[in-house]
Amino acid sequence: MPNLKDIRTRIGTVKKTKQITSAMKLVAGAKLKRATERALAARPYREQLEAVLKRVGAAAGDDLEEPLLQSRETVKRIMVVTLTSDRGLCGPFNNALMRKVNPWLKERAADGAEPVVHIYGRKGMNALKRSGFEPAEAVVDYGRTSKMDLVRPLTSAMVAAFIDGDVDEVYIVYNRFKSALVQTPTFERVLPLSVQATEGEEDEGEAHDAETATDYRYEPAAGELLGALLPLYLQTLVLGAFLETEAGEFAARMTAMDSATRNAGDLIDQLSLDYNRARQAAITTEIIEIVSGAAAL
Repeated sequence: MPNLKDIRTRIGTVKKTKQITSAMKLVAGAKLKRATERALAARPYREQLEAVLKRVGAAAGDDLEEPLLQSRETVKRIMVVTLTSDRGLCGPFNNALMRKVNPWLKERAADGAEPVVHIYGRKGMNALKRSGFEPAEAVVDYGRTSKMDLVRPLTSAMVAAFIDGDVDEVYIVYNRFKSALVQTPTFERVLPLSVQATEGEEDEGEAHDAETATDYRYEPAAGELLGALLPLYLQTLVLGAFLETEAGEFAARMTAMDSATRNAGDLIDQLSLDYNRARQAAITTEIIEIVSGAAAL
């Protein structure tokens, strides 16, 4: 059984750990609020821009020759942009994503599509290398960089690679923020883009147009307008993924540090109980020794 000094030392160490995890939880909670506001505020903008694109695409007709909309008959190479965090201590945030990314990459490679991986975040880079994939590009320590300073060169590289034929599809993989407890690994194809409405959306749009009887006229022509809006829409998709990743990271870290703080408190209670029992046993032993010595006299 550990002596009293060892138990006191352990209690002091766990108390210091508890103070650190508690402080990290508060910091993550404060950052989470701002990050969540930005992520949630970006969603309506994306949805409205997507609705406008579908309306303009419908007006432009089926004769569009916009390069960003052209699907390839055979997919030989795909660009996969994966967003993770640089720092740990955020529970399963990175591991849960990479556990889905690695099998997905192997499946696509088995289907004959060569994956070209661009990884953001030190944790994702390390996990990718351990699984045997060498990233084409790795960006680390990007947390302090302005999101648009990350998005603009990335989307330009996506567009250039797709138009030049270097890749046939582009995916962005990230953790979509659901709540403080739930972040969902998401695989989203961003190139080629699609502005075609689904059957349900078409029926809803026809009903809405019938009610409002709105006739839109576009200047410049719908095709030219679509060509100007598509790069903006692509930037919106990529920016949204970065914002979702940021919010998810802070949420996962706050949850992990909250759990660590509670576990540290439970451990302190158990160690305190062990300390009191050991102290009581030591006192009892001393009393027995004194009584036995007095009886011997």
